[in-house]
Amino acid sequence: MSLLTASLPFAQESVAEEGRQIIIVMLIVALVFLGVIALGQLTRYAAHRRAERKAQRRAF
Repeated sequence: MSLLTASLPFAQESVAEEGRQIIIVMLIVALVFLGVIALGQLTRYAAHRRAERKAQRRAF
């Protein structure tokens, strides 16, 4: 309990600062989601192009 009371003065943030930090974290999470979606779409596009080139190569 003494550790909690010792760190209590450092944990005093205003509501505005806490809200700002929450919004920043939410934006970072959204960027991660968009990055994963973009990476998945890029992989799908590359696989599609690879399959087309492979199909054209077989036609002799």
